[in-house]
Amino acid sequence: MLIIYKKNFEKIAMGLLSFMPAEKKDVKLLQHTMKEYETNSDWHLYLWKEEDILGAIGLKIVDGEVIIQHISVNPSHRNMGIGKKMLNEIKRQYEENYTISAAELVKNYVEACFNGKKQDAE
Repeated sequence: MLIIYKKNFEKIAMGLLSFMPAEKKDVKLLQHTMKEYETNSDWHLYLWKEEDILGAIGLKIVDGEVIIQHISVNPSHRNMGIGKKMLNEIKRQYEENYTISAAELVKNYVEACFNGKKQDAE
């Protein structure tokens, strides 16, 4: 189930976002990204929870468009459809009122999920 990020999940969320290529290489960027999700009302971070938190998906809402910026799944739970479940839930929640697109960094993964191809989430 998709849950809204809360500050008490910060370490888990940072851990998941640290698998993203840019944030993996730059701790300051990771900290900046987390701060944006916590303080910018246009940025929204969600976590995927089953028994444990297994994934994160972050988006930005701009001018009637939802832009998926980050998507990450715990490496030990990849190839189980969690990334696709997160994307489908975002689509379900937002597509009636917004156009949904993906940032360049996650575009190939998002397109692969919606086209039924398998690809690891970073």
